[in-house]
Amino acid sequence: MLYCKALHQRILDNNFVIVRCKDLMWRRQDSERFYAEHSGRFFYQRLVEFMSSGPMRAYILAREDAIRHWRELMGPTKVFRARYTSPASIRAQFGLTDTRNTTHGSDSVESAQREISFFFPDFCVEEWMEKEEPLFRCGQIQFDHQKQIHTLSAQS
Repeated sequence: MLYCKALHQRILDNNFVIVRCKDLMWRRQDSERFYAEHSGRFFYQRLVEFMSSGPMRAYILAREDAIRHWRELMGPTKVFRARYTSPASIRAQFGLTDTRNTTHGSDSVESAQREISFFFPDFCVEEWMEKEEPLFRCGQIQFDHQKQIHTLSAQS
């Protein structure tokens, strides 16, 4: 998964903090549950099949105005449009089709919280925001190359 390493590096190069990261393999039922809001839409079956066809990586990313920055870095959903309007975007560079466009990103804080709980059920957004986010914001973090995430720096 060479492109996975390239995507991971793009995340780091664009000043995102990787709070959590997980490699997983979805079953069809997982994909159907996650995309239930799109059930009945013309692309639903293709999306469900693709998302359960191989390995994937889920992230919790943080930075100031993270949703806007991530959506900008991803580029337009339609790969053809991304290649013309945002050629440096992830979807322009790695996407194959509109369904196989490489990345997903929450469109709101509410969606992000729902999607984080789907992929990381043991992660508590409120607790992280209260206890760890202020330390991340102050720069008291380091990148753990083995875990491939940012962690809090040891206090001296």
